[in-house]
Amino acid sequence: MKSLCLRGASAAVLFSSMLIGQAPAQAPKPAAPKPLLEQASDPVVINIGPIKVTKSEYESFINALPPQIQTEAKGPNKRKVAEQYAELRMMAEEARKRKIDQSPAAKTQIAFQLDQMLAQMLFRDLQATAKVDDAAVQKYYEAHKGEYEEVKARHILVRFKDSRVPLREGQKELSDAEALAKAQEIKKKLDGGADFVTTAKADSDDAGSGAQGGDLGQFGRGQMVPEFDAAAFSQPVGKVGDPVRSAFGYHVIKVDERKSKSLADVKDQIEKQLRPELAKAEVESIKKANVIGVDDAYFGK
Repeated sequence: MKSLCLRGASAAVLFSSMLIGQAPAQAPKPAAPKPLLEQASDPVVINIGPIKVTKSEYESFINALPPQIQTEAKGPNKRKVAEQYAELRMMAEEARKRKIDQSPAAKTQIAFQLDQMLAQMLFRDLQATAKVDDAAVQKYYEAHKGEYEEVKARHILVRFKDSRVPLREGQKELSDAEALAKAQEIKKKLDGGADFVTTAKADSDDAGSGAQGGDLGQFGRGQMVPEFDAAAFSQPVGKVGDPVRSAFGYHVIKVDERKSKSLADVKDQIEKQLRPELAKAEVESIKKANVIGVDDAYFGK
């Protein structure tokens, strides 16, 4: 028999949700026959002994699960999840026939899992319904304005021995000092009026961007290695900067444009970031309204 569990934490959540979502302990009643037109539009997609699960029933079940589990169930593992769902239902129905769900231990565990699921759903609901006021969004934007900067830049890479980029065919292996000297020579040539695009195509060891004249497109903070990132977001626009060393080699960088996203551009993103904190604050309010007492004599201080 196939394993009853998917690998990974998402599978555990999936099967916990399935277990909690089972119907009360009783033999399933055969569904009344549907009209032929309805059967055609809502076919049976899973058979589990006498139980028939229609397309709409299965999709309703999947759509009620957390988003990350839905992705698993609707993606490449779609069939695998369906097969394991069927096996789980089969085992659960057998447990009901044997009245295992009526044991005190089973009732306690089911109640605990239900409480856990409801607590998680409450937190998600608090996030979804949290009121994020414009003043809080504005304050967050001003405090994190640098994070919303974007740069459009080009670079020419000069690799050295043990660089993370491969050696170009027919190219000589350069030491760190030789690579720096070459990068400095390239900068001098560019400062003297050489065309950046032409030079990048001829001299850059970054084959991808080199073929595009060194163009890296537009990027935000944190998308490049730290050394490159620091230079790109600080050096003057339109000027070629001094060579910058990273694990890839020496970068000769030219920033074509630097701009900040407006508050309107990032408002939704900021609200999404603030919602968990607002939900936590609401949880603290709930705690204050429902004081928890623990017996020191029994549990210790």
